[in-house]
Amino acid sequence: MTPAIRDRSQLPDAHRVVVKIGSSSLTRTDGRLNVPALRKLVDVLAEEVSRGKQIVLVTSGSIAAGFMPLGLDKRPTDVSTSQAAAAVGQSALMSTYTDAFGAYDIQVGQILMTAGDTVRRSRYRHALQVFERLLELGAVPIVNENDALATSELRFGDNDRLAALVAQLIGADALVLLTDVNGLYDAPPSHPGAKRIAVVEHMTDVAGVEVTGRGSSFGTGGMITKLQSAEMATVTGIPVMLTRAQDVAAALAGEDVGTWFRATDERRTRRKVWLEHAAQMTGRLVIDQGAVRALRDRGASLLAAGIREIRGDFATGDPVEIVSEEGELIAHGLTAYDSIELPRMLGRSTAEMVEDLGEDYGRSIVHRDDLILVRNTVTDVVTGSGLPVAD
Repeated sequence: MTPAIRDRSQLPDAHRVVVKIGSSSLTRTDGRLNVPALRKLVDVLAEEVSRGKQIVLVTSGSIAAGFMPLGLDKRPTDVSTSQAAAAVGQSALMSTYTDAFGAYDIQVGQILMTAGDTVRRSRYRHALQVFERLLELGAVPIVNENDALATSELRFGDNDRLAALVAQLIGADALVLLTDVNGLYDAPPSHPGAKRIAVVEHMTDVAGVEVTGRGSSFGTGGMITKLQSAEMATVTGIPVMLTRAQDVAAALAGEDVGTWFRATDERRTRRKVWLEHAAQMTGRLVIDQGAVRALRDRGASLLAAGIREIRGDFATGDPVEIVSEEGELIAHGLTAYDSIELPRMLGRSTAEMVEDLGEDYGRSIVHRDDLILVRNTVTDVVTGSGLPVAD
C-alpha cells in the first residue's frame, strides 16, 4: 500500500494517479482535435506507466471533437445535437488515444460513465471491478462522461467532478487536474502582480480569490469546478495537483508547478461527497426551524414532523434538497419515500404514522446516514470574475 502523499515532492511515489484533461487543452481554436497536444500528453503518461505507475485518464473533448466533422461552427447547446456530436467525437478521440498509447505497446480501455455508476451500489461495485482488472492487466482506463446517452438526471455536469469521483472510486493516491493556466492565482493572472498560489492547505484558504469564466469556447468547466473537484477529493484523503497540460511531466516529477491541494485530516465517505457536490437534486423538502436545529446541532435524521412542504416529483432513494422555510439550503439527502406518499405524513409524529398507516411508516424520511449538511463550499467562497480557464 502506498503511503499517504502529503507533499508535491512525494507525487513521484504515488502508485495510482487519476489525470484529468479538459477540452481547452485538447482542441484547436477552430474546434478540431489537437492531435499533437494529445500525443504529448500520452508521451508523458506512457513513460509513467513504464515505471510501474497506474494511470487512469479522464478526458474531455468528445463533443468538441465531434461538432466540426458534423458541419457545426460552434459547440451545440441543445441536448440532441450535443449527444450526436459526442457520439461522433468519442470515436475519433478514442481512436487517437489508442494509436498514441499503442506506440508504447500500452493498451487502453474505454469507460463511459454516468452519475448512477458511482452511487448505485451494484453499478459502483461493477465499475470498480472493471477499473481494477484493467489496471491489473497493465491497461490505461480512459474515462469520459457518457455524453451520448446520459440524461440530465444522470449527468455529472463536467469532467472535473467525474475525475474526483473516479479518484475516490478506485482509491487513487492523487488527482492531477490539467487546464490552461499554471494553477490557482490570488487574482486574475492578467492583473499586474497576480501571484500563483503554490499550496492550499484548506479550501477556506481560497476565500476572496476571483475565479469565474472559461478560457475556451469549447470547454464547459472553469476554475470553480476545479476547486469543487479539489474539495471533493481532498476531504476523502486524496491530494490534488492543478496545473497546465504542458507541465504534466514536471508535476508528476514533484516539481514546483501549479497549485498543490493538500488532503485534509477530515474524512468523508464517497457517497456523502457525491450527495453534497455531484448529485442531481430531484425535489425539495421544506422544514421548520426545529428540524433545522435537529439536523445541524444533533446530527439527527429528518422526521415527518419537521417537514412543512414538499416540492417536485421524486421516488424512493432519489436525492433531494432540504431547505428552511426562509429558503436557506440546509442539506442534501436520499429520501426514503416517494413524493406521492409524503403529503399525508407532513407534520405528523412517527408514532401517529405507525398507528394510522402501519409499521412501514416508522422509518425516518431521510436517515442521517443518507444525509449531508451543505456547508459553505468553494462556490460560496470564491468571488468576482477573471481566471481564464476551461475544462
